[in-house]
Amino acid sequence: MSELTLTVMRLGFLAVLWLFVIVAVQVIRSDLFGTRVTQRPMRRRGAAPVPAGAPAAAAAAAPQAAQGPPAQARGGRRPNGARNTPSKLVITGGSLTGTTMNLTDQQITIGRAHDSTIVLDDDYASSRHARIYPAPDGSWIVEDLGSTNGTYLDRTRLTGPTPVPLGAPIRIGKTVIELRR
Repeated sequence: MSELTLTVMRLGFLAVLWLFVIVAVQVIRSDLFGTRVTQRPMRRRGAAPVPAGAPAAAAAAAPQAAQGPPAQARGGRRPNGARNTPSKLVITGGSLTGTTMNLTDQQITIGRAHDSTIVLDDDYASSRHARIYPAPDGSWIVEDLGSTNGTYLDRTRLTGPTPVPLGAPIRIGKTVIELRR
């Protein structure tokens, strides 16, 4: 073999070795420090996005302003005797405590995934943890989406789609959610 071929092979081997070291360091770093979770304001699908530099108070108020009035004020159907049906979702425990969301006729997905309606920064929540959706009779149904730690209605772990009574706490990890009038 010529001296030039041997030098090129040595440099190629050295480049592959350094590439391996860099990838190994990145894997170890992500295992030690985890992935970076950015706090994103909660918003409904179709709502105007909140600018990144907006203050926290404006970011929290934007979802409610963008949603418009609840379904019944827009002419949405409510069956007769539907006085006890919820019109808003309130987060009463966890990192999003105090957040209120008007209920429309669309489902609400809850989890750590960035495309969820309510994005939770909670180690006990799955990326697609649960969903809350309207039933044809005007009530609301909560369903666990196969999460590891489960979804609880009052103190009962959900095993299937379950109707949600007014004021009953729905617990997902450290977050507690209630449906109210």
